[in-house]
Amino acid sequence: MEETAFYQGPGFRFHPTDEEIVRYYLKKKLTGNLPYCFDYLAVIDIYKFEPWDLPKLSKLKTRDLEWYFFTALDKKYGNSIRTNRATDRGYWKTTGKDRAIKNGEETVGMKKTLVYHSGRAPHGDRSNWVMHEYRMIDETLAKAGVQDAYVLCRIFEKSGSGPKNGEKYGAPFVEEEWESFGEQVLPLPPVDNEPLKLEGLLLM
Repeated sequence: MEETAFYQGPGFRFHPTDEEIVRYYLKKKLTGNLPYCFDYLAVIDIYKFEPWDLPKLSKLKTRDLEWYFFTALDKKYGNSIRTNRATDRGYWKTTGKDRAIKNGEETVGMKKTLVYHSGRAPHGDRSNWVMHEYRMIDETLAKAGVQDAYVLCRIFEKSGSGPKNGEKYGAPFVEEEWESFGEQVLPLPPVDNEPLKLEGLLLM
């Protein structure tokens, strides 16, 4: 099926928590049970694109300045556990330690933070593009061999200094972008002003 964009109205926001990302969207994707009506996330080979090219590939139409994708990890050397995260013009570099995503005391996923560098490692130039990579932790899925079939990636461009997670309020509203949606005005159904008769009773 051809990938198509999902058009939501102005004000729509897609901000799942870390736990919702792994326990709902990622888990259902791995098990093949993600309902089509909730399939807001495109499946792409994220490392074949530079980060600034990714927004136009998103299936979500919102003014948010963060984008979500499913991707399969490309191992660097065949059966190696190392992942190839190089693009044509740069590479994604891990920063900090992976963070556990918890449901109570149980670890249900891991969250890795990466920063895009232009050029070739190890001498690339750090950019403001950030990726959060979410991986499922599930014993049943691991035994079935599907736990690592996909990861879910959240991409955003950090602005300014400090540990920002993207622009909080999204991009400015542009009315022209929405003019082609929802313009049809349907008439109201006719109103029946006749009294309702029910088994000999007159209801007013």
